[in-house]
Amino acid sequence: MKTSRSVYLDHSASTPMDERVVEAMMPYLSGIYGNSSSSHRFGRDAEKAIEDARETIANIFNCKPSEIVFTSGGSESDNLAIRGAGWGRRYRNEGNHLITTPVEHSAVGRTVAQMATMMGFEATYLPVDPNGMVDVETLASAFKDETTFASVIYANNEVGSINPIPQLAEIARQYNVLFHTDAVQAAGQLTLDVEVLGVDLMSISGHKFYGPKGVGVLYIREGTPVTPSQTGGSHEYSLRAGTHNTPFIVGMAKALELAYSEKEAHLSHYRALRDKLINGILSGIESAVLTGHPEQRIPSHASFIFEGVDSSTLLMHLDMKGIAASGGSACKTGNPEPSGVLLAMGLTEAEAIGSLRLSVGRQTTESDVDYAVETVTETVNKLYKLKENM
Repeated sequence: MKTSRSVYLDHSASTPMDERVVEAMMPYLSGIYGNSSSSHRFGRDAEKAIEDARETIANIFNCKPSEIVFTSGGSESDNLAIRGAGWGRRYRNEGNHLITTPVEHSAVGRTVAQMATMMGFEATYLPVDPNGMVDVETLASAFKDETTFASVIYANNEVGSINPIPQLAEIARQYNVLFHTDAVQAAGQLTLDVEVLGVDLMSISGHKFYGPKGVGVLYIREGTPVTPSQTGGSHEYSLRAGTHNTPFIVGMAKALELAYSEKEAHLSHYRALRDKLINGILSGIESAVLTGHPEQRIPSHASFIFEGVDSSTLLMHLDMKGIAASGGSACKTGNPEPSGVLLAMGLTEAEAIGSLRLSVGRQTTESDVDYAVETVTETVNKLYKLKENM
């Protein structure tokens, strides 16, 4: 039977909208409804809201407002970055070699794969260490004369590890290679200062930091050659056609502003609860292994493997007990596959099939974590006993 208790520990998948974000969006859902491309007052009001949002985000990114391009989310931002920069540099006869990693979000990995198999590009996938991280020398050794673009994830969505983006971007710059990072998981928790990071392109998505779903940003450093992958009107400097989603853009900017103005308090809360989760599960389950870097990881993120436990079965039991979590396997298909990220990190299929991700948020309490530790421990140990008795 399902429990009446509900504990949401899947904030890496999506976060609830902050009430202050909803409040900021409301005028643009009703009263201020003009098309921002229209020249009349209704349009100008919408355009001002969008440009104010662009400036807010640019201040957090430490860049020019003109370097901010609004999209429908992280996946579109990744697609525009990879296709746009790849096509842009190939059009200039500067090369067609792309570099990425096997631990990227699928919006990066599948886009690079499609460009390599269908569009005449060459792709290299860098090996990662047992924490899922890329070494600077490994990246440097992959460059060749035809290399134009590299994409390395900032903070991994499955195991939480944080890559050394400033060092990777610096070595790419030395080789005249454009460098992109998917910062979707990092946004709201890690710095997005593009001068500190040194990136040429960077993607974020609004719903990961208590903003609305269906809206995102691609930062494009001034002078970066990007060919639009979506054609139509001249919106977003002719890089992304389509009428602006004014309320969502306003909401995303407000959410990002709140996340960074309140950052230290939230991160302290996340770290305390994350560490409590990690320590509780590792001490309560003998077979439990923490995945990802033990220290260089997202403050809200804890991830584990339980060898011999099927992730989809574990998630089903946790859901019945009111805990919302995530696994690395394709648990919704009925035919779960081992996580490609974990396999790339050197884990076996038996280990990779038993992954669990727990991510805390602003509303998570110590009581929630206590319940989660107790429930995960009890459930995993029960599944082991059932397996022994089969």
